[in-house]
Amino acid sequence: MAEYDLWHHGDREVGDGLVDLAVNVRLPAPPAWLRAELAAALDDLAAYPDVTAATEAVASRHSLPQSRVLVTSGAAEAFTLLATALRPSCAVVVHPQFTEPEAALRAAGHTVHRVLLSPDDGFRLRPVPEEADLVFVGNPTNPTSVLHPAADLLALGRPGRLVVVDEAFLDAVPGETESVAGQPGFAVLRSLTKTWGIAGLRAGYALAEESVVDSLRAVQPPWSVSSLAAVAVVACCRPSALEEAEKLAVAAESDREYLVSGLTALGVEVLGEPRGPFVLVRLPGADGVRDRLRQAGFAVRRGDTFPGLDARYLRIAVRDRPTVDRFLTAWRAVS
Repeated sequence: MAEYDLWHHGDREVGDGLVDLAVNVRLPAPPAWLRAELAAALDDLAAYPDVTAATEAVASRHSLPQSRVLVTSGAAEAFTLLATALRPSCAVVVHPQFTEPEAALRAAGHTVHRVLLSPDDGFRLRPVPEEADLVFVGNPTNPTSVLHPAADLLALGRPGRLVVVDEAFLDAVPGETESVAGQPGFAVLRSLTKTWGIAGLRAGYALAEESVVDSLRAVQPPWSVSSLAAVAVVACCRPSALEEAEKLAVAAESDREYLVSGLTALGVEVLGEPRGPFVLVRLPGADGVRDRLRQAGFAVRRGDTFPGLDARYLRIAVRDRPTVDRFLTAWRAVS
């Protein structure tokens, strides 16, 4: 099995003075209303964290019992908890996707089986080995930006198999279509850091059947979710926040289409049918283009650390149109 740098993430691409198109966090800072709520909670930091209200908020947001919710220190913590708590006989990761699931499984001593999707058919989901009892898949998938139909995901379900769907970017899809939250035999992971500009705060949650949640809670370190993260979870699950998130998703969709149109006009191959707040491109000499873009002031994400991809691939985060215009001008100059 080919080796990849599974610990490489987009934050390693950014640097002083660079416009960040490498990290998929859309807002440069939390919105004012969220900053105000976080600031108001500072006086309570002497107390140990309590995620009761956050759990209630997530359960209400998804119309699920609280027993099926686990608030986590970012969605990424859930990957480690799953790898620690479960003892699969055949763990499968569907690639290309976020590399933390495989990294967590390997760190916990599990053997990982890869199912590689192909750019030739738009990274369409395909069957996994019948013996698989733990499967990880992203939706929409990082880095491909492909949104798999819920019916295709549900087709992966089997008695005795847990399918973990990373929906960290689904709130960037208008209507959050194709979610499988609440489905038996499935665990869904969500992140609040991408839409709300709080990656440094680490706020997310897992939705699963009660037995799975109990297993994850049993290995979760005490107080792993900070008081401020718990406040953010409550705030970002309110109806007013969900309405704002939907407006941000619609804007991101428009900005993505603008970016795709501009790249296509430059003769750049955009892969699949992007539905997330980023796009995946393939071109010869991508490493050189990435280096020259850095010299021109723009950071983009290399693709060769994702299993199934190689040095021909780059991932580009969606930004507002003025930023995209400047980026496209830089691309034209360096290509």
